[in-house]
Amino acid sequence: MTSLVSHTPAALPSVALMHFSNRLAFETDCSDVYHSQLSGQVDYVLVDVRSAEAFAAGHIPGAINLPQRSLTREGLAGYGADTLFVVYCAGPHCNGVHRAAVRLAALGFKVKEMLGGITGWLDEGFALSVQEGASLSCGCA
Repeated sequence: MTSLVSHTPAALPSVALMHFSNRLAFETDCSDVYHSQLSGQVDYVLVDVRSAEAFAAGHIPGAINLPQRSLTREGLAGYGADTLFVVYCAGPHCNGVHRAAVRLAALGFKVKEMLGGITGWLDEGFALSVQEGASLSCGCA
């Protein structure tokens, strides 16, 4: 008798190694972003892709706000071709981060998704920056 877990056999270790290694090329997590900021080793641009209103209501310290719809060649002209963008949205329920990653990659930039977005950041116990007078909203743009 097999469990629901092992009903579909696991991948061979060599295939699993390739799969999980490849995922790390596309993703980072909240803890890695937080600790890189803490140590001053920030070699990426952290981008909140939500609306300006959502950004004002609470964003990850050090992030800039570039709603995914505004990611254009003209808007990113000040960034070198070797810039690594780390993008995030409201959380796992928001695919704005994927649309932003597609746009950045199509424009020739390196990009990683910060897994969990705002939800993941808060789950880790990290604080948000809030602009004075802002109200809370999801604001997935």
